[in-house]
Amino acid sequence: MKHVGFTVVIEKDEDGRFLAICPGLQGCYTEGETEAEARSLIEDAIRLHVEDRLERGEPIYEEVAVSQADHGDAGLTVEDLEG
Repeated sequence: MKHVGFTVVIEKDEDGRFLAICPGLQGCYTEGETEAEARSLIEDAIRLHVEDRLERGEPIYEEVAVSQADHGDAGLTVEDLEG
């Protein structure tokens, strides 16, 4: 299988826990008490998610672009993120 990279978003919730989400793999998310724990857990979640999809013969989609939306005083802007 060719190498495919996935974007991971980590957010800190109101309780201080870290939520890690992989938007390119629907339903692939986890949480941890620290950012490092969330990163480690999402790596495992992504690996298991991809292995399961491959076993089922389901496709693994490749991300084409990643952008960030910023809502500031000037309104909403969307900028591409450098990889």
